Amino acid sequence: MRLLRLPEWEYYDGALHVEFEFENFKDCFSAMSRIAFECEALNHHPDWSNAYNLLTISLSTHSAKGVTELDFKLAEAIDHIVEPEE
Repeated sequence: MRLLRLPEWEYYDGALHVEFEFENFKDCFSAMSRIAFECEALNHHPDWSNAYNLLTISLSTHSAKGVTELDFKLAEAIDHIVEPEE
C-alpha cells in the first residue's frame, strides 16, 4: 500500500491527512510557502490550515471524489519539503 511509504500521513474520510509541528510560526509559514510552489507546479492544491506552529493538510482530488495518484505525488513532495532527507 502506498500509504506505508508516507508514515506521517493517515487516510480517512476519503483523503490523506497530516499535521506538522514546527519550532515557530515563521518556520511553519516558510514551509507553507515552499509547498505552495510545488502545488502550483502540479496544479493540485490542498485543503490546509495553520495555527501558529501547526500545519494541518488534507489531500484529495475533488473531481474524483477521493485520493488519486496526484495526491500521493503531492504528499511525497510535501514530505521532502518539510522533512528533507539528510
